[in-house]
Amino acid sequence: MSRLPDPWQTGLAAGWQAHDGASLRQHRTVECDVVIVGSGAGGGMAAELLAQAGLKVLLLEEGARHSSQDFRLNEAEAYPQLYQECANRQTADKAITILQGRSVGGSTTVNWASCFRTPADTLAWWQQRHGLQALGEAALAPWFQRAEQRLHIAPWPVEPNANNAVLARGCAALGWRHAPIPRNVHGCWSLGYCGTGCATNAKQSMLVTTIPAALAAGAELYSRMRVRRLLLEGEQVVGVQADALQADGVRASGVTLTVRARQVVLSAGAIGTPAILLRSHASDPYRQLGQRTFLHPVLLSGGIFAERIEGYYGAPQSVYSDHFLHTGAIDGSLGYKLEVPPIHPLIMAATLPGNGGEHQRLMQRMPHMNVVLALLRDGFHPRSQGGRVRLRSDGSPQLDYPLGEVEWEAARRALLSMAELQFAAGARAVLPVHEDAGLARSWRQARQMIANLPMQALRTRVVSAHVMGGAAMSAEARSGVVDHLGRHWQLDNLTVIDGSLFPTSVGANPQLSVYAFALRAADALRQRMQAG
Repeated sequence: MSRLPDPWQTGLAAGWQAHDGASLRQHRTVECDVVIVGSGAGGGMAAELLAQAGLKVLLLEEGARHSSQDFRLNEAEAYPQLYQECANRQTADKAITILQGRSVGGSTTVNWASCFRTPADTLAWWQQRHGLQALGEAALAPWFQRAEQRLHIAPWPVEPNANNAVLARGCAALGWRHAPIPRNVHGCWSLGYCGTGCATNAKQSMLVTTIPAALAAGAELYSRMRVRRLLLEGEQVVGVQADALQADGVRASGVTLTVRARQVVLSAGAIGTPAILLRSHASDPYRQLGQRTFLHPVLLSGGIFAERIEGYYGAPQSVYSDHFLHTGAIDGSLGYKLEVPPIHPLIMAATLPGNGGEHQRLMQRMPHMNVVLALLRDGFHPRSQGGRVRLRSDGSPQLDYPLGEVEWEAARRALLSMAELQFAAGARAVLPVHEDAGLARSWRQARQMIANLPMQALRTRVVSAHVMGGAAMSAEARSGVVDHLGRHWQLDNLTVIDGSLFPTSVGANPQLSVYAFALRAADALRQRMQAG
C-alpha cells in the first residue's frame, strides 16, 4: 500500500498563501470577505465551501502548521505540537483532563477517525425541548450525506484489532448491541497512531482535505495566530484582532494582525469560541455565553488478558456499543456509549492509577491490556447542566465543570458495565481506573469493589476528548447565543460554526455532527453574502 502524497508540499510550491505568525516582524492589516477563526472541523468545512464560492477567505489558526512529514508516531513530539496545553488541558478543579487539538486542522488532525451522525433521539430532543424545529433528521440527512461523501466516511470494513475485538466479544457474550464504527479514512494503513497525526495522509482530516482545497481556491491561512478580540462597531462585527505567537506557539511576539471583514466566523471550538466572545465583551443580555458546556465525561476500565492485545497497533476505534444509551429515558439517569481507546505508553502512564512499583508493574502488562471507555451523555437530565467557560486573569479560557450526583451515579454504573464486559470477553483481571481500585480477579469481586469505591473528583479518573456547547443554538434569544444557523442573536455579521453551538452533548463522537452543521451554516452564509 503506497503512502498518499502530502498536499502541502506541492501546494506551497504552487503558491498557496500560508503564513506562519512566528515569522511576522511588523503589524499588519488585511481585508477579506470572510475571516474564519479556527481550522478544525467547523472552520475547515466552512473555508472550503466559501472559498470555492468565490469569496475571499482568511483562515486564522492558533496552532502551528504541521503535516505528514512531521508526524513520526511519537507521543513526546505530538502532544506539545498538536494539542492544547500539551494534551493536559484540565477543568478548573483538575478533575477532568481534556484532549483537544491545536494545530492546522484542529482536533481532526489528531482524533481517532470515529464518525457518527447526530443520533435521531438527540435531534428530536433539540426540536422538542429547545424549539429547534428546523433540525429534523430528514432535513439534516443531505448535509450528513455531503460530509460523508467528501470525507470518505464509511463503516470500517477490516476485522477489528484485538483491543476492539474485546468489546465486540464481550457484547456478543452478554447480548449487548454493537456494530462497526464509520471512519473518515481513505487508504488507511491501520497503524494505530491516529492521535499523533496521520503519517500516511489516509485520515481525511481538514489538514489534507478542505484546507488544501480552500487554499487552492484562493483562501489565505495564518497559523500561530491567537485571536484576541472581535472588532466591534456598536452591534456590528467588522473584523478581528490577533496576536502573532513566537515559535514556541505560546507567547505572543508583540506583532498584531488586524483583519477587516464583511463577515466573521468563529470556529475556535467550544472553549475557544466562548472565550473570544468573552474577551470581546460581546453582548450577552441573557447571560447564556459560556454556559452549558458539555464534555461526554469518560470513565475507563483496564482488562488484563492472557493473550497479547497490543492496543497500540491497528485502527484505534472500530467497534462501539450504544446498548446503555437505550436502557432508559433520554432525560433519565445518564446513559453512556462504549468504545475503546488506543493504548500508548505515555498517555497510559499518565492515566493509570497507582505509584511506584505498583504503577511499574501495570505498565509492564501493557501488551496484554485492553481498555474500554464509557462516554456519558450529559445535558439531558435536568440536573446535568454541564460546565461554564470563564476567563483567567490573563484572558486565557478555563472550563469549570463540576461533577455532581447525576454524573457520579452514571460513572459507577459505567465502571460496572465495563468490568462485566471485560470478564465476559475473557479477562483474567480487571482494573477500574480509580485511585482506590485494585485488580479484581472475578466479576463478583469487581462488582463488590466498584460498589464501594468513592465516586469523587480526583479519585475517579475522568477524561474527555469532546467539548460541546457554550454558545448554544436556541429558538429565541433569551435561551441561547446563536440561532439554528449559527447567527449570533445580538451581533451582526457574526456566525458560530463549531461544536459550541450544540445545546446539549451529542451523545456520540461529535466530529461528523460538526461537519454537517458546518456545511449547512456555511452554505446559508454564502447565500446571504451573495444575495447582499
